[in-house]
Amino acid sequence: MAFEPMVAALEGQSWEARRSAAEALGVLGDLRALGPLAVALGDEVVVVRRYAAIAVGKLGDSRGAQPLIAALKDEDAVVRELAAEALGMIGDRRAVEPLITALGDDDVAVCYQAAGALGQLGDPRAVESLTALLGHDDDSVRKQAAAALGKLGAGDAGR
Repeated sequence: MAFEPMVAALEGQSWEARRSAAEALGVLGDLRALGPLAVALGDEVVVVRRYAAIAVGKLGDSRGAQPLIAALKDEDAVVRELAAEALGMIGDRRAVEPLITALGDDDVAVCYQAAGALGQLGDPRAVESLTALLGHDDDSVRKQAAAALGKLGAGDAGR
C-alpha cells in the first residue's frame, strides 16, 4: 500500500474513499498518517470520524492523544466510544482527566470504554471516579470499572 495515495484519498471528495483510506492508514501503521487522520477526526461524515479514531489508536503514538481527547466531545456517541478506546491504546496520561469526565457520558458504551482506558492508563487519579462507577445502572459498566480498579491495584473493588 502506498502512503501518499491513501492520504490523498483521505482528503478526497468521496466519503467512502475517505473512510476506506482512514481504515487502511490505521492498518498501514505509518506515523506520517497521524496529521491527516487527526484532521479526519473532524470530518463532516460520522463514519469517517469513526474510522479515523480507530486508526489513530492503532498508530499508538502519543501525538494522537490531543485529537482523540477532542473527539471525546464529538456529537456521535460511537466516535466518543472509539476515541476513549483509542486513548487507552495510546497510553498517554494527558487523557486521564478527559476520560474521567467521559465516565459521566450519557452513552453506556462511552462509559464502558472510558473505564477500560483508565484501567490501561493505570493512573491513581481515576480511582475515586471508577469506584463511583461501581454503582452504575449497567452491569457491564460496573464490571469494567471493577476490572479497571483491579489494574490500578485498588483492592478487590466490586467483588
